[in-house]
Amino acid sequence: MTSCLIVIDAQESFRHRPYFDARGLPAYLAAQNALIQGFAAAGAPIVRVFHSDGPAVASNAFAIESGHVRPLEGLAPFEAAATFTKRRHSALVGTGLDVWLTQNRIERLVVSGIRTEQCCETTTRHASDLGWQVDYVTEATLTFDMVQPDGRPLTAADIQARTATVLDGRFAKVCSAEEALARLAESRP
Repeated sequence: MTSCLIVIDAQESFRHRPYFDARGLPAYLAAQNALIQGFAAAGAPIVRVFHSDGPAVASNAFAIESGHVRPLEGLAPFEAAATFTKRRHSALVGTGLDVWLTQNRIERLVVSGIRTEQCCETTTRHASDLGWQVDYVTEATLTFDMVQPDGRPLTAADIQARTATVLDGRFAKVCSAEEALARLAESRP
């Protein structure tokens, strides 16, 4: 089975948002970098996805003009098999990623990146609905605390647990970086 690591929105833009919190960053980078290094060592494809939207001005951290739509500092360098820029939550909407995956006979996606409950979860659900097998590596996703509509706090850890719960066995196999890399090794000829 041909697998591909998808690194979603692991970009500097997030450091320039008021909700950014670096507490989870070291653990995220350790897991994300383990996946990158494992896929690179296996010669398996790694796809980079950036997010860009909003006004095309330097003050918008998600605009190309800001200079922040670039790899997150601390992310292991890698040669991307392909790079896509998206404007929606799913990396499969309007980017051509779905065409690239099909042309390259990719059967399993390993989803990682920023934010757990937004672009990573949305891409996972979309990919599953389109027929791809998906490994969702929660520890290789990053998110930030939020406030619920009733004003109560929702921690990043709770968001990650909720996302893993609703995805596992329905849209993806939720696994660790180590498990995703073991599955990659098992699928290699």
